[in-house]
Amino acid sequence: MRSLTLKAGFISVLLFLIFIGAWHMATLPKESAGATGADAEYAALMGKGAEKSGGFPPPLEVGKAFVTYLSDPFYDRGPNDKGIAIQLGHSLARVGLGFFLAVLVAVPLGFAIGMSPLLYRAFDPFIQVLKPISPLAWMPLALYTLKDSNVSGIFVIFICSIWPMLINIAFGVASVRRDWINVARTLEVNPLRKAFLVILPAAAPTILTGMRISMGIAWLVIVAAEMLVGGTGIGYFVWNEWNNLALPNVIFAITMIGVVGMLLDMIFGRLQKLVTYRE
Repeated sequence: MRSLTLKAGFISVLLFLIFIGAWHMATLPKESAGATGADAEYAALMGKGAEKSGGFPPPLEVGKAFVTYLSDPFYDRGPNDKGIAIQLGHSLARVGLGFFLAVLVAVPLGFAIGMSPLLYRAFDPFIQVLKPISPLAWMPLALYTLKDSNVSGIFVIFICSIWPMLINIAFGVASVRRDWINVARTLEVNPLRKAFLVILPAAAPTILTGMRISMGIAWLVIVAAEMLVGGTGIGYFVWNEWNNLALPNVIFAITMIGVVGMLLDMIFGRLQKLVTYRE
């Protein structure tokens, strides 16, 4: 297993180096080609040799952005100039609150739907209609109703997180082996104890899968939502840097979004392994 991990790590590093090399070669200065249009505008605003590189920043410029922002991630110089840690903190706070509210609703409702065929049939049409709606489609309605961009962002996270959780919880509860349910019924276990001692441990892997999917969707959505509502957050940071045509900063922010998303997924993956059992 350790040998396999080392080999996989070596291949990953090799692929990364090939990617950086190809990127560097693609952005080498072109002597015969000048920059016009958007490239000239980028060169004027950035002053970093966009004329020579064709407008797209080379790896060295992006590396400088990494050093600049990671060397002081908590600086605060005003509403439109905050460190990357502060921007990510605002985004994670919105995602965390919206996700927590979705858990409060999805867990009890999912248990009720999974344990009752009647409720499953009653709720299924509503779930099937609301589930495919893009979370960002709710943003205009949320902004009009809630009158607050920050609260609207949290609502969008809530509405996009609830459906994968609800469906997976209901499925997990409904899929618990009937033998275990019959044993609990024979022992005259009351419904509350049955839910916590029999159904919850059996359905926990499926429940965590739903939460893992929901968190991934929430992190995707918050970036787009913050681009729309502005203020603070990693999505707003990306949009603001794009308006400044600071492409190295945009690439840096995109990388940070990917790294944080990977860490969130790893956390839920570890939790899922902890509750998974083998018969």
